[in-house]
Amino acid sequence: MGSPLLRLTNAGLYCERGGFFIDPWSPAAKAIITHAHGDHAVKGSRQYLTAEPGRLILQHRMGAGAKIDGLAFGETVDLNGVKVSLHPAGHILGSSQVRVEHHDEVWVVSGDYKVAPDATCAAFEPVRCHTFITESTFAHPHYHWEPQADTFAQIHDWWRENQQHDKACFLYAYSLGKAQRLMAGLDHSLGPVFSHPWVEEMNALYRQSGVPLAETRTPQSGVTCEEWSRALILLPPAKRWDVGFAIMGNYSTAFASGWMTLPDGPTQRRVHRGFALSDHADHDELLAAVAATGAQRILVTHGYIDEFVTELKSLGYDALAHRTPRCGTPPRVPETVQMKLAFE
Repeated sequence: MGSPLLRLTNAGLYCERGGFFIDPWSPAAKAIITHAHGDHAVKGSRQYLTAEPGRLILQHRMGAGAKIDGLAFGETVDLNGVKVSLHPAGHILGSSQVRVEHHDEVWVVSGDYKVAPDATCAAFEPVRCHTFITESTFAHPHYHWEPQADTFAQIHDWWRENQQHDKACFLYAYSLGKAQRLMAGLDHSLGPVFSHPWVEEMNALYRQSGVPLAETRTPQSGVTCEEWSRALILLPPAKRWDVGFAIMGNYSTAFASGWMTLPDGPTQRRVHRGFALSDHADHDELLAAVAATGAQRILVTHGYIDEFVTELKSLGYDALAHRTPRCGTPPRVPETVQMKLAFE
């Protein structure tokens, strides 16, 4: 048997036959990028290929001088005899799964993905393959997302409650992807929505890419007292302790993240509320996505790797850990939660 179609190297996941890397963590001659988040895209590669909907965002992050080609979803290119196509991953705008085919052998690298609806990006599409590389960020059975509409209803209730007490709402969310999903789902009739400059920078790129988002102001441009008592302000988590604008009165804080399902999620992040809105698939969605590929060989990366490998093996898959330098240790699910799950 010859070498695998894709293999890990010191620089990242490499296709020797095609002469390209997928989401390398070191600069490469040719890099195929699943999406523009910093843990998947690094500067310095000579040539980039990414899905066309996310090209402007990747260009912004890699720099004006970076050579970046955009590929339409489903379009196939031939790279030294290897067929490559990109397919929606549903994670953020332009996020893709990379399908790699050579001599009737098909691998799919999923990158990050979610299956929940999102008005700001193309929906996840299962891609049939022989080997599937899947993330496992929320692959523990504890993680289960409520319907998106229910989560937004909770956010709106929190917003209204704060307005009754003349408090501004500080809602923390990642600048790229999560913040735009929130922007699209918020009821802007409830009050003024402000975006931190980092968030607004990404909002502008989404609009340029054809995603309709409401216009917002940055709080640095000025907020009146009347606006403050009704406002919702989107902030990146890194700016929790350095908001960069005048605090005009009382406020309440919240974090939108899948980690908010953990009992101590809001406490660890020192916020008043937590809303479980994730741009990753939950446990059951991951299992369904794996099954939809028809793959028998599953490589598991980034998250609850060992737990998910064990579960997949129990279901009859040829599952293996796929560890990279980007694979950190996920939070431990408290024993009380695990005991509860065992009896459900």
